[in-house]
Amino acid sequence: MVLLPISLLEKSLDKQVSLVLKDGRLLTGKLAGFDEFMNLVVDETEEELADKTRKRIGTVIIRGNNIVSISAL
Repeated sequence: MVLLPISLLEKSLDKQVSLVLKDGRLLTGKLAGFDEFMNLVVDETEEELADKTRKRIGTVIIRGNNIVSISAL
């Protein structure tokens, strides 16, 4: 079953998500909110660096047009 993006976001509120951004960065964190443009607020965000280490970056707001994929964890 395929979920529409907004349905996936609604089901993923307050849960862990993984995001791939246009610039190639991989972020994981807890989805705190979103709007109709798929702009996201993500808490407890970590970025996976090239050497597979993780960098904590806290709460971030990500513009929807910068997101390539969203996965619920």
